[in-house]
Amino acid sequence: MIKPQETIFESGNEMAALAASQINYHIMGYYPITPSTQIAEELDQMRADGLHDILLIAADGEHGAAGICYGASLGGGRVFNATSANGLMYALEQLPVQSGTRFPMVLNLVTRSISGPLDIKGDHSDLMFTLNTGWIILLAKDPQRVYDMNIMAVKIGEHPDVNLPVIVAYDGFFTSHQKRVVSYFKNKEDVQEFVGKLPPKRVVAIDPENPVTIGPYMNEPDLINNKYQLSKAMDKAYEIIPQVFEEFYKISGRKYELVEGYRMEDAQIAIFALNSTYDTVCEAVDILRQKGIKVGVATTNVLRPWPKKEIQELLKNVKLLAVLDRQESYGAKGGNMTIEIKATLQELEKGPKVISRIYGLGGKDFFLEDALTLFEDMNLVLEGKKEIPDFDYIGAYPGDENYVPKRYMKPIKAEWTKNIPLNTRDLTAMPKRIVPGHGACPGCGIFPNLNLLLKGIEGDVVLLFHTGCGMVVTTAYPQTAFRTTYVHNLFQNGAATLSGLVEMYNQRRKRGEIPDRDLTFILVTGDGGNDIGMGPTIGAALRNHKMIIFEYDNGGYMNTGYQLSYTTPYGASTSTSHVGKAQFGKSTFHKDTPQIMAATNVPYVATVAESDPIDFVKKARKAQKIMREEGLVYIKALSACPLNWGDEPSKERRVIQAAVDCCFHPLYEIDHGKTTITYDPEKKGKKIPVIEWLSMMGRTKHLTRPEYKHIVEEFQAEVDRRWERLKARHEHPLL
Repeated sequence: MIKPQETIFESGNEMAALAASQINYHIMGYYPITPSTQIAEELDQMRADGLHDILLIAADGEHGAAGICYGASLGGGRVFNATSANGLMYALEQLPVQSGTRFPMVLNLVTRSISGPLDIKGDHSDLMFTLNTGWIILLAKDPQRVYDMNIMAVKIGEHPDVNLPVIVAYDGFFTSHQKRVVSYFKNKEDVQEFVGKLPPKRVVAIDPENPVTIGPYMNEPDLINNKYQLSKAMDKAYEIIPQVFEEFYKISGRKYELVEGYRMEDAQIAIFALNSTYDTVCEAVDILRQKGIKVGVATTNVLRPWPKKEIQELLKNVKLLAVLDRQESYGAKGGNMTIEIKATLQELEKGPKVISRIYGLGGKDFFLEDALTLFEDMNLVLEGKKEIPDFDYIGAYPGDENYVPKRYMKPIKAEWTKNIPLNTRDLTAMPKRIVPGHGACPGCGIFPNLNLLLKGIEGDVVLLFHTGCGMVVTTAYPQTAFRTTYVHNLFQNGAATLSGLVEMYNQRRKRGEIPDRDLTFILVTGDGGNDIGMGPTIGAALRNHKMIIFEYDNGGYMNTGYQLSYTTPYGASTSTSHVGKAQFGKSTFHKDTPQIMAATNVPYVATVAESDPIDFVKKARKAQKIMREEGLVYIKALSACPLNWGDEPSKERRVIQAAVDCCFHPLYEIDHGKTTITYDPEKKGKKIPVIEWLSMMGRTKHLTRPEYKHIVEEFQAEVDRRWERLKARHEHPLL
């Protein structure tokens, strides 16, 4: 019997979140990455409103999120995650662990182009890396299917003969953010009845009466059997998926098959395309059918297990088939779908000729005109009027062979930066390494902080930026806002990358291969970069490379829409720590990164603020001297983000000053283990309660309400505790 349903106008991400909330998973381990982050944001808002009981755990990176999910699944409950692109790549080694030990969960893969260069738009380069991980892969071409496939994924993966994790993959931005009219079950109880109760006999790691060993050391006599069993489970999934599709049809009225086609009954020419592109090609099919051209389009709703027989049946009468791949298996003259389709059709006695077209990389649109042109060219081929290549790109264009990269500004000469006195007037003579014209929001604190840092740095500079607002707004190809060498690497690995660059520079200089001159290497991190990047940062510190790490801490993942970071203040509202009847904002205190770095025993650690520019520049200059002589140094600035902090850009310096005066962000340095407070608001009679600072920002203004008095008291107590410890260190040479 079809269950009661309602309609809504929502996006794919919103429907994934709605399905998850109705299923009421036990745990979601997650890490923010565009374009999948919205799922966690929506679920957090629902949790704040008391609409589900899912525990959302913000990880330190996608690898950590995958570990959280795996650990949670070992406890026997239902587990959910969502990621994209390099987030998937960072987590990738965990995927075969999940499937190889046979613990089901559901991962929404919101497909996106894998860096580099950095591109946040949708293609299938990430999806194809999952083909050999042992996960079931369902495809959702529109928001309706995102909702439906998420519900069916639980039942498929948890089937006792399957016990495999499931990916629901859909196109980043095309499906994740575009809204459609979608039907959903009115009563979450109907969803929960469909997915059923947890399997009663599942192996778990939390039953002392039945201890088990999970993931043992397994060598060549046995591992092959483990993989054989996984293969047989995938075979079983091939049987179970149509059954679940049929059961879902009975309660929803929406029928799904393993594969589907449009006007394929007599098609002589066809295109095979995954996910959202299918609908575009359907439009082209209708247009050309009116002209009497027998064309069709085919797709699959299930990528793993591969529906070989169904694909053979669907395509057996086609004469010419173009496979569209939104990625390429470089060097193979085709994408993964081309390779798999060719392998599938070669078993037919007389199959179609297959050509390959790479399209839509980096989110490039595939228009109706593109489909029409391809169909028309293929029709001319069948008529013997044209020849086209078996492999080609759609949308690529030839470059200008005579193009010479434009130099937008003169590079800075080292002598321009030296012997500038440390006072406000003379520091204006220091040339800026980062010039105006970037795309930062009004009032953004990143660039005042960076410019203050660089005013204290003499000579030649090489900058490496983690992914974040600082790099996104300065390097929109083909332009740049840098007057010095700039390098980017991913969110987590900048410190290791710069370590390698520093040591290569030293080696080549030592061997006389390059001029012997001083370069200052600076890693710029922020927007949560020292959450996901903390491990490599600590590694670089322990190795003590001669480099500066500068953290502009804006207290969140601002470049992905302000999700909570471990440095977000206690109680602050973010898009993953909403305020509602069930929660009050971020539930943990802010991470003290300067003290973490001090524990690595690097020679110099300092905190700075734009509200005290001379102190800032003095510490930068001192840091450079110590770095050149001894090794790695670390500087942290509190960096304003008026867009997400919810305050006025014109008042940011006062907000930063208040953060310093309430001792949330105290100014001090740790020079070879000796702590010195460089600005003491108590002694100056300027110390203020934390609530005065919190009341200045929209993200924490709710804490001024009476019902949050206890939160403010806890916040104040923690800030006071850290300040008292800092004063004790200041007074004692060994602390």
